[in-house]
Amino acid sequence: VKRTLITINARKAAGPDNIPGSVLKDCAEELKNVFTDIFNTSLRQATVPSCFKTATIIPVPKKPSPACFNDYRPVALTPIIMKCFERLVMSHIKSTLPPTLDPYQFAYRAKRSTEDAICSALHPALTHLDKKDSYVRMLFIDFSSAFNTIIPQQLICKLDRLGLSTSLCNWLLDFLSQRPQVVRVGNKVSNSITLSTGAPQGCVLSPLLFTLLTHDCAPTYSSNHLVKFADDTTLVGLITKDDETHYRKEVELLTTWCRDNNLQLNVSKTKEIIVNFQRGHNNYPPLTIDGTAVERVSSTKFLGVHIREDLSWTTNTASLAKKAQQRLYFLRKLKRASAPPPILITFYRGTIESILSSCITALTITGMLYSAL
Repeated sequence: VKRTLITINARKAAGPDNIPGSVLKDCAEELKNVFTDIFNTSLRQATVPSCFKTATIIPVPKKPSPACFNDYRPVALTPIIMKCFERLVMSHIKSTLPPTLDPYQFAYRAKRSTEDAICSALHPALTHLDKKDSYVRMLFIDFSSAFNTIIPQQLICKLDRLGLSTSLCNWLLDFLSQRPQVVRVGNKVSNSITLSTGAPQGCVLSPLLFTLLTHDCAPTYSSNHLVKFADDTTLVGLITKDDETHYRKEVELLTTWCRDNNLQLNVSKTKEIIVNFQRGHNNYPPLTIDGTAVERVSSTKFLGVHIREDLSWTTNTASLAKKAQQRLYFLRKLKRASAPPPILITFYRGTIESILSSCITALTITGMLYSAL
């Protein structure tokens, strides 16, 4: 507990209890025994104090000019001490799970990143395109408020099957149930309501719990590949001789799985790319989900990288160059202000080089395979 308190980021905003992280951090030695008793009692009784579950929801715009409620992301400010408690519970949960659990999930896993997810999506596609009479359909799935639709009882059943203890499952059920929250916009605060569904965005445990909910979402047919990064899900269908039976059946099974797990597919934001290097072949039957045709696009953004139907990096390279050029302006300003070289180097590596080298592994591997084709 003391180690967790010491690692608190004092610059993080305080939760509804208004207890700043600096106080908890500076008084870690004095508070360790008190909070150890509170945490152990909470786990033993499988009950989370209501004051620990209280959240203040801050609507954060997803785009520069939000036009409706769906253009905001509800981020929950929760008590900092509860975040410490969650980190301890998360560490225990991870220690009990097998390392081979859900090989299709790349988020919140040690030694896995967005680069690994992108490579896992593109590598089988490029390998398959080397075969005769073949093409690839890539479905980039969008969920509507994925974290907010989790049904606690359904999640707990899956955790029980994964081998988590009954007492811990009951604690997690209480953690996700009867959560008081208010919405704050500027100085205005709404009335409090109590929710018993979903995992608040901003809680430490929420991402892990979502990945455990989706661990059993796996492809049925070997010709299909599923890549998951939290709630970003991509289905890669390897088509041979125009036989799309397995791909379309996989989409149906995935749709059914989402319905059974209370995850809502946002068909209007779900996109599909068809990659085909064969000449004179551009007539493809549309893909429909729940009676709505999925939009086919020539380019889409996947985990921050622009993917094109010809698998070239033109769009992505132009985007990276534009971002880097914008930051070069500030580097020049620092240089004109006679900033010392160590500061210039740190600024360059943190704001420019990091952009230019983002997903460089995926770009290099794909470029080599693309050249071979």
